[in-house]
Formats: sequence, C-alpha cells, structure tokens
Amino acid sequence: MKKLFFLILVICSTLVSCISTKSTLKNVDNTAPKPVIKNNAFVITENTPEAKYGYHQDYPINLGFENEKLSEKNISLFFNALLGKENQNFTYKKLEDCCPFPSKRNVMGAGMLSVYEITFQDTSTAKLYINLFERGKVYCPKGFSIK
Repeated sequence: MKKLFFLILVICSTLVSCISTKSTLKNVDNTAPKPVIKNNAFVITENTPEAKYGYHQDYPINLGFENEKLSEKNISLFFNALLGKENQNFTYKKLEDCCPFPSKRNVMGAGMLSVYEITFQDTSTAKLYINLFERGKVYCPKGFSIK
C-alpha cells in the first residue's frame, strides 16, 4: 500500500511540474467563432498566413469550440474540410498527446495538444498539432487544400 501511495505521489508531482504556468501557444483567440458546418465538414475559406500553423506545438490548430468531451467531433469536421497536396485524399490517425499548457477550459486547469499523423496517397506523411481546449481562427494548413 505504501508503494502504491508513493507511486501515485511521484506521478502527480511529475505532472504538476511538467505544466508551465505560462502558455507558449501563439495563436489562441477565444473570441473566434466556430466555423460553419456543411456536409459534415467545417467550411474553411482561408489558407493560413503562418507557415508553422498546425506543424509546430506553439501554433496548433485550435478547435476548442465546445465542451472538451464533445470536441473530438471537431477533429473529423476539420479533416473532412481538407484535401491533401494536389487535391489528393489522405488518412489521419492520432499518435499521442503532448505539450501540456495551462487552460481555464479544462477542469484540471491544463490542456494537452493532440498530435495527428496524416498519410497522403503518395505515402508521404505529416504531423499536425491540434488543440481541443482553446479557440482560434481555423485555416487550411500549408500543404493542404480546401475541399
């Protein structure tokens, strides 16, 4: 029992020490409206002006428009709005969660980014960072096209 308590204590202290008190996210805009949904996809109208958008942990794709328990749907709405390079189809899968940051939109007081691997028809791959806790304007990332 003492070993279990000690293990839980170590894990909790590690988690607390890993979360910075200052967010490094550069593109959060919690006043951004949720994109319109049409044909089971977000209506995205603009390409990103920022080359790092989605490809860097400080510039994630911010899809936190709803309660965190419901926000996974925003992942499919986002990816359904896009095509790959030269209008090709792609598949995506979640790789991991990473990069803790403080968030008032989570009951724990912190959020994590979701990392997705995209595989294009030509078998090339890309990794995108998605934030399901904070809002931001939703753009089409570089290397993708709008459906």
